[in-house]
Amino acid sequence: MLGLLVSTERTKRVYRLAVGSLFFLLGLCSASWASRIPSIQQDLHISDSLLGIILFALPVGSMVSLSFAGHLVTKYGSKKVAGYSLFFYSILLYMVGLSQNIPVLITSLVLFGMAGNTANIAINTQAVGVEAKYGRNIMASFHGLWSLAGFSAAAIGTVMIGRNILPQNHFIIITAILLAGVAACFQYLLPGEEKSVPQKGFFVKPDKALIRLGIIAFCCMICEGAMFDWSGIYFQNVVAADKEWIGAGYTAFMLTMASGRFVADWLTSRIGFKRTLQGSGALIATGLTIAVIFPFVVTAIIGFLIVGFGVSSVIPLIYSEAGKSKTTSPGVALTAVSSIGFLGFLIGPPLIGVIAGALSLRISFVLIACIGVFITVITYYFKEPRNNSVSDNT
Repeated sequence: MLGLLVSTERTKRVYRLAVGSLFFLLGLCSASWASRIPSIQQDLHISDSLLGIILFALPVGSMVSLSFAGHLVTKYGSKKVAGYSLFFYSILLYMVGLSQNIPVLITSLVLFGMAGNTANIAINTQAVGVEAKYGRNIMASFHGLWSLAGFSAAAIGTVMIGRNILPQNHFIIITAILLAGVAACFQYLLPGEEKSVPQKGFFVKPDKALIRLGIIAFCCMICEGAMFDWSGIYFQNVVAADKEWIGAGYTAFMLTMASGRFVADWLTSRIGFKRTLQGSGALIATGLTIAVIFPFVVTAIIGFLIVGFGVSSVIPLIYSEAGKSKTTSPGVALTAVSSIGFLGFLIGPPLIGVIAGALSLRISFVLIACIGVFITVITYYFKEPRNNSVSDNT
């Protein structure tokens, strides 16, 4: 009996290590592309306005994949879909680097977005399965590895740019690492047990519980999108920071968002799903309020640090809870919630720009603070999940 328990525990750890590695590889691939956007812009002589249009190809590809990613996971299992989609994601990274003109670059980015988001759905489905075997929250730690990969990719990109290494040469190195990682991890992934959940039809209307989770994801992704795209501009135009400090707010936000994910599981196990989400919304509101009321370098950095902690646990917790749905297969449930949430990521940055143009950037950040309050308020009406499952009573 003891030998069986030891074997079971070892198997769980192997699954966790394999799935965690996929999260890291996924983040490494995504952030490697992002680290060389300036280089590709310069090499292809792309203006800032045209670059904005080209970059929209990536979310377009992601949105297209939302129409079939969950269906593929349900039909073929998350193990196969995760492996194959991450394989193609790796190859397409290299194809992006090889793009010699704008039409090829746009096409490559659409396909890159499709493969990346399909891999994201499948890998998160794997994480839900591993979490179920542990019987406790571990989803946030997986997302922490994704964030850690982002820092690693940014550092590698900085070195590559400093040594004048072409994007295609940089990307082929990353692609080789990714392919080796996928090959090493594939056999240790969780079998596609989610196929046992029947799913009728290609498109499935999410139940009330998933819609509520999607609304919270939507709010959080608005906050994330605002931080990603506008934090530097806020420090430049509102805080009036010196040039070397313009990126400090974004760095502070990313630092606490990544580190917060490694403690979010522990925190959730202590205070529960509902209170963790309520606290997250309160932190988002508090941090942004500090940055708005006291627009100085030190206070704004402190505010953005707090916002990072607030954002860190929301999406992992939402994905974890969605994947435990008893009415919908994990892949389809995650697709439904991420579809609603992803709209927030698309809408957030332009909305901030419109409000900033009509009123001011500080006022637009007040709106994001109000969204943090809304997360806290709407979570108040949730019931603490029972037996780690989502139901219409959530």
